[in-house]
Amino acid sequence: MQVDFYHLTQLPLERALPRIAERVVETGGRLLIVAGEASQRAKLDQLLWTYSPESFLPHGQAGGPDDDRQPILIAGEAGAAPANGAKNIALADGVWRDEALGFDRAFHFFDEDRIAEARAAWKGLANREGVERNYWKQNEQGRWEKAA
Repeated sequence: MQVDFYHLTQLPLERALPRIAERVVETGGRLLIVAGEASQRAKLDQLLWTYSPESFLPHGQAGGPDDDRQPILIAGEAGAAPANGAKNIALADGVWRDEALGFDRAFHFFDEDRIAEARAAWKGLANREGVERNYWKQNEQGRWEKAA
């Protein structure tokens, strides 16, 4: 399984997450987006409808009647088996959750406020069998560069 750490230094989550979500959906994948606070989940819900004037990302909040049909599902926790069958997980609130290791790929977004926790998660995954870690940071133009 692959864990990609995304250090948000130039662009906020609101600009970075939709791009990753688009790529997952374009390749036929499904995504579970996790944020612990209900207010952040509501903001993410709105964001995926409005982030681009030309398009939107089809999604729903977990607990709805059509969760299994949603390419992107927003939830408060990672859980064992997302209702939409996602193999990809985006941890949008900067909090690492070991449940993410049950997915094929995890996107862990964090900013300066969560850097200590991200470093601890990075170190904690160093010797985990079957885990490939990548650390991405933004250059001054906001483009992602692989740093580790």
